[in-house]
Amino acid sequence: MIDTEGRSIGAVFAEAAGRWPEAEFLLAPDGPSLTYAETQKAVSEAAAGLTAAGYGMGHRIAVCLGTCPAHYILKLAMNQLGISFVPINPDYRPGELAYVLQDSAAALILASPDHAPLAQAAMSEMENPPLFSTFERTLDLPQAASAPRPDVITPQSEASLLYTSGTTGRPKGCILSHDYELLMGASYIRPRGAMAITGADRVFNPLPAFHVNAGVLTFFGVMIVGAALIQPSRFSASRFWEDCTQTRATVFHYLGVVISVLMADKAADRSRLGTLRAGLGAGVEPALHLGFEERFGIPLVELWGMTEMCRVLSMEEEPRHPHTRAMGRPRADLEVQVWDDSGKRVAPGTPGEMVIRHSAATPKRGFFSGYLNKPEATEEAWKGGWFHTGDTVEMDEEGVITFVDRKKNIIRRAGENIAAAEVENVLFEHPAVENVAVVPCPDETREEEVLAAIRLAPGHAPTAETAQAIFAAAFARMAYYKPPGWVLFVEEIPVTGTQKVQKHALFAPGEDPRARPGIHDLRHLKKRG
Repeated sequence: MIDTEGRSIGAVFAEAAGRWPEAEFLLAPDGPSLTYAETQKAVSEAAAGLTAAGYGMGHRIAVCLGTCPAHYILKLAMNQLGISFVPINPDYRPGELAYVLQDSAAALILASPDHAPLAQAAMSEMENPPLFSTFERTLDLPQAASAPRPDVITPQSEASLLYTSGTTGRPKGCILSHDYELLMGASYIRPRGAMAITGADRVFNPLPAFHVNAGVLTFFGVMIVGAALIQPSRFSASRFWEDCTQTRATVFHYLGVVISVLMADKAADRSRLGTLRAGLGAGVEPALHLGFEERFGIPLVELWGMTEMCRVLSMEEEPRHPHTRAMGRPRADLEVQVWDDSGKRVAPGTPGEMVIRHSAATPKRGFFSGYLNKPEATEEAWKGGWFHTGDTVEMDEEGVITFVDRKKNIIRRAGENIAAAEVENVLFEHPAVENVAVVPCPDETREEEVLAAIRLAPGHAPTAETAQAIFAAAFARMAYYKPPGWVLFVEEIPVTGTQKVQKHALFAPGEDPRARPGIHDLRHLKKRG
């Protein structure tokens, strides 16, 4: 294992390439396979191209390539030069991308030919768009509009800017330093038992490279032990077992939706495992968790983490409590408490918000550097000297933390965080919508789905056609996974005396909103492309 303490990403990668030049590093099923030495050569060529075009310390560059080895090559090249890497979700709509480009003040956006139309459409909506270039195999860049800063790269220099859904609407840019990202990699390989990752491992991660799980956590964890990262362009149920066998994967990553889909294949059993010995992930329901382990005979190790904090909590040590939604235990380098709404610590076994810090002396060690352009939001997240996760949990007397619900106004759909406020803001603009409340709805496959309870404006009928028209308007402006999968027209939306929506009063305790008469199921319309 490489010591990452007090070092830059460029220095750590150079050591990895020197230690394990012939070991496989980045590969895709039925795609390219790169050793550490081959990756280093590609990174050096990309860095030379960026330097020749005038890009360097202090610049931010947005990258929209989808999930592929080139994504990581460009990240390493940029970080080597002190450039901040801004990964872009290619499922964004132009308006969403335009916001990220504007907020990040990106100097340049690089897009694959497939995603170039999205980038160009986004720039057409901006008054001062960034420079643009397509990228396929080589860099052919426009000259930078400003010179790099003369600063020296330090562990605290910005390595990435990752956008995560905010509770008040627009996504927030999380500033991640070199130190942060390397610490996240070290956190990934910290556990023992089933989750212990060594240089002999080949980690199959079907999650997007533009999210923190694959793009930072797994990537740097694999790098600092000399292991291999295997990434398909996206998860495929029909190819999963074949891809894992073909690439000799030893560990795979999952979300709840992945396990749900794999379990739906009744013919799959232990004979399909190949060299797999464990799954690592989050959000699998207890019944599926138990069923998977019984059928396949390997453990699913539940994890918990977030973009703002680098230290992963995990349930790799026995007892793992797979019959519950247990997701981890406090670590020596991460204090965890559970608070009530008044900021007081609750008794063991009592639900409350999970708050975290490194320690009393250095609470922010190993956390993000803040939300870009949002100092008030950063300060609010650290209220009381602890970071507020927005997750409601229970912690027993032995320190086992069990997930209960999300306190934040966030819907978690198949690994994507969706801000209810962002969806509401878009729906409000439709002339048929007089008032709306967006809430999470249970979903057997995707964990949660977006439900919109809508009070119609006068003159609009509560019909399937109206529901589809409202959906279509939202779908045109938001990434495919954000619009409501369920629409329910209601006579009234409960509010307080100050007209604040009371979402908890929309449905009776324990009621399944999907059983309401007249609800419209639009999930079949939520398709990519």
